[in-house]
Amino acid sequence: MSDMTEQEAMELDELLTKTTPEVSPSVEGPFIKHRNMMIILDQLSSQYLKAKMLETKESPSEIISGMIRREIGLAKAV
Repeated sequence: MSDMTEQEAMELDELLTKTTPEVSPSVEGPFIKHRNMMIILDQLSSQYLKAKMLETKESPSEIISGMIRREIGLAKAV
């Protein structure tokens, strides 16, 4: 990709400076969708999750996903 010329950079700056982006509050983007999934953990759960993260080098999402899959597996076995 070639660099922009000085003229192209000035035109882009002017376009972005003088135009206001149009947004619609009815459309939910990825950040809003993830915000709706946020949960609060109690102190014990939080400490357990942090300890597991350090031990396994997995993200909190990976640890929780594994726990849920094990729980579903146990429920199917019963």
